[in-house]
Amino acid sequence: MTTDTIPVAPSRAVKLCGTDAADPPSLRLSAGNLSVELENGQLRYVRFEGVEALRGVAFLVRDENWGTYAPQIEDLDVKETAEGFAVAYRAICQDKRQNLAFEARIAGSRDGSLIFAARATPLTDFVTNRAGFVVLHPASVAGQTLRVTHVDGSEEETRFPEAISPSQPVFNIRALAHEAVPGIWATCRMEGDAFEMEDQRNWTDASFKTYVRPLALPWGYTLAKGSRHEQTVSLTFSRRAISDAKDARTEATINLGAELAARIPDLGVALPAEEAQKTLGVLGSLATMRPSLLVCNVDLREGAALAKLDAYRQASEAVSARVVLEIVVPDEQDAAVSLAAVAKSVRQARLDLDSVVVSTAADLKSWQPGAPRPEKPTVEEIAKEARAAFPGVKLGGGMLSTFTELNRKRPKVELFDYVSHTTCSIVHAADDRSVMETLETLPAIVASVRAMIGDRSYRIGPSAIAARSNPYGKDLVDNPHNDRVCLTNADPRQRGLFNAAWTLGYIAACSYGGVEALALGATTGLLGFIHRQGLANTPYFDSINGPTFYPAFHVLSGLSRGRGLPLIEARASEPHRLTALAWREGARAVLWLANLTAEPLNIRLTGVENKPLQASLLDAAGFEQATVSAHAMDSLKRPLDDAKLALDAYAVARVEAETRRTS
Repeated sequence: MTTDTIPVAPSRAVKLCGTDAADPPSLRLSAGNLSVELENGQLRYVRFEGVEALRGVAFLVRDENWGTYAPQIEDLDVKETAEGFAVAYRAICQDKRQNLAFEARIAGSRDGSLIFAARATPLTDFVTNRAGFVVLHPASVAGQTLRVTHVDGSEEETRFPEAISPSQPVFNIRALAHEAVPGIWATCRMEGDAFEMEDQRNWTDASFKTYVRPLALPWGYTLAKGSRHEQTVSLTFSRRAISDAKDARTEATINLGAELAARIPDLGVALPAEEAQKTLGVLGSLATMRPSLLVCNVDLREGAALAKLDAYRQASEAVSARVVLEIVVPDEQDAAVSLAAVAKSVRQARLDLDSVVVSTAADLKSWQPGAPRPEKPTVEEIAKEARAAFPGVKLGGGMLSTFTELNRKRPKVELFDYVSHTTCSIVHAADDRSVMETLETLPAIVASVRAMIGDRSYRIGPSAIAARSNPYGKDLVDNPHNDRVCLTNADPRQRGLFNAAWTLGYIAACSYGGVEALALGATTGLLGFIHRQGLANTPYFDSINGPTFYPAFHVLSGLSRGRGLPLIEARASEPHRLTALAWREGARAVLWLANLTAEPLNIRLTGVENKPLQASLLDAAGFEQATVSAHAMDSLKRPLDDAKLALDAYAVARVEAETRRTS
């Protein structure tokens, strides 16, 4: 081996998140029983008596494509005293065309009160879709009583939606109150403009978002140079707490319980047209992963849309995977003519299809609830002509875009054999904690879809942390600096242990929710599980010769071996920090678990026999071995004493154990 082919040892940051770029640091501030985290000028995790009252408060500035500016913080001043804390700073939001500055002041007091005030001044004429405060209530308040004070002073009592609301549940808001701690009500008041709420679980954000400027008003709008815009958010509690805030526990537990009726679903990956030829070069590695499904695509808006069908056939035959064909039909085209042409090419390529999903181009974009949208071809025409063009092939309905759009345009279930959608975890925020929190919303998404479709078959994907497409703007966002960026298809965490933990959490939530099939990521490329040479911004990986694997490859490969086997209940004591998935193989249980945080976590297993256990750890210490061996989880196996293990940041473990049978 020559010197220039020796792999460069990856940094810990690259092992964890695929990039040396740092997530914004967080500073914890407290005043009595009130605590907050200050991060890049915004507040996160506003807690009272140790209970989360607000997920966040931030003054945000967005451009005309809904991109969020990263504020340049200047003159940050933080003071803490026995009576509370105070924060002041100045921030600049700018690009090549425009510039806006704002001053912010934050104060927290021992009685639990909190004030966040901002004054914005555009330094140029400034075109924006939103400039002002955003307040997040945690998704855990779903179903709770909500007291609303409207802009006109009127009051009403309602509830935070339990099923995910496709449209805004509350309008014209001045204040919102909910019971944050038993017997203690938290009231959040918002001054300076009219606010309304949306259910951010639509986009897998784990929150209800109350934001400035109603969406019914035109966007983008212009803030005139030199104008002043002042807003304030305040938080008060109905009485002062008398108990101390609770400290986080240092040990988490996983309890294995009863065998369930649900089983491990079919697991698949996307095979994008642009990766078809590259995938043919890694078929041996792909076969090791054993995907049940390959989700392939034909976009009839592109001239060479049908050119990859033979590559799809070769790949599916080599790895014994069934093919799902996504077809995009241009708006205003005849569905019969379009689909007949695809069917003819499929036959010529001798491509055997498991199922097809057909979408109009219009449905790849986001539409506000009730907004008129192109309706040719109609969903009825698509279903009829797809049945005629692909007889005997399962027909999927729903959306090739995200759950948001499915929730806004409900499927006509009777037309289809199954319903499908995808998700993206970086629509509104791209920091590590926000992305991992998106896993919290999956049970609500699954339950909401089940409420729509009844017992109709339900599939999800291909989904990833990153975006496959951008329903909200002209195109995906570039990521030239290998950073954490919203609505990009080039998220560095795809290559790190972070994605391995996220992937396990995603599959676990969907499996226990009863989803029949699930596709994630892609074979190769920016969303891939197998590295290919030539991708930009892939530190460490391009220095390796031969087959190269991202950590999540081992998760999907390992879970694919459980396909169709009965699930075992696996309860995590702290599900926001720890995820688990278990199934039965004869007399033993196979348990997969992951640390969802950037901090080490001690785990204790309960519900297992007191016998020697075997554990395989996928963590920073074994990262380099995992990147060059498709069977790394077997070579990383070691005995586990006392049913305890320590998981490093974003580490994944596979544990094999005897269990006490319960039912």
